[in-house]
Amino acid sequence: MNNITVNQIINADFKISSRPILKPFHGSFVVADPSMLTPDNCHDGKWHMFFHTTFGIFHFVSDDGIDFKKVQKVTNRAMRPNINYIDGKYYLFYERTRPLFFNALNVVNAVRWKTEIYVVESTDLLNWSLPRPVITNTRDYENSERGMSISNPFLLQENGVNRLYYSCGLTYIKDCGFCEPTHISYAESKRVDSGYVSAEKPLISPDKNDPYLNLCSGCLKVYKLSDGYIGIQNGIYEKDGKSHSAIILLTSADGLNFEFNKILVEPAVIDGNDWMKQFVYASHLVRYGNTLRLYFNARNVANPVLGRECIGYAEAEI
Repeated sequence: MNNITVNQIINADFKISSRPILKPFHGSFVVADPSMLTPDNCHDGKWHMFFHTTFGIFHFVSDDGIDFKKVQKVTNRAMRPNINYIDGKYYLFYERTRPLFFNALNVVNAVRWKTEIYVVESTDLLNWSLPRPVITNTRDYENSERGMSISNPFLLQENGVNRLYYSCGLTYIKDCGFCEPTHISYAESKRVDSGYVSAEKPLISPDKNDPYLNLCSGCLKVYKLSDGYIGIQNGIYEKDGKSHSAIILLTSADGLNFEFNKILVEPAVIDGNDWMKQFVYASHLVRYGNTLRLYFNARNVANPVLGRECIGYAEAEI
């Protein structure tokens, strides 16, 4: 991304796929939070997607980045992955949850929610190390009445510093029947896999006056470009008595202070397909040749029983 300008991203005309490329399977109501490896950043020259379902993180592979097939389930007790290829090794950061039984008790407020950031490593995308904690609960703002959440890791490397952006806190979304992240923060380390120290204050918090951030902060992915930084965020907001999520483009001079620029993808019914009718969630922007692809997951309705989350993409030429 470092040979793309901020204006190129701002001016990119993203076309959204009318249908999802991956739907829920094996009894899960969701496939969510895609994290991608492009062929030019992978040892086998293929597209690799990591994402989560109700039952853990999965790894799928593709020749074209659209038609994916299952490789493996990487780990259970896991959500919201972030895959990175660094110096011949793959680092998969993710949000580690309590066992499924305790998560179920959390729904009825019998047990407080607790998640933190873990990492596993691999040299071949098939054999993975044992999980190790990377970011644990050290700041008060990571806690809430419903428990403690540290989630949505996303790594940015620059000048010998590893910066992991992450979401934290829990805000209950009434019409969905579940919580979404309250704040966005970051932690830094000189090592990729350990030693992270979290910022004293969050970067982004809810703003009742912001039409796309008036409930909570969702997640943030940050990219260093040739002349600055961009952030791609999905804020959670209330509109006309219902909750929604949209993907917004932010700009920054330093990767820490962000300004709203425009909406990239917002809820819509496209060609009669309603898979992204109410929510557009976490995304991953990748470049392959002269093409930008923004992979994301979306949800049709808030209802916790009827709602389904699928993965799709938007594409632009640069």
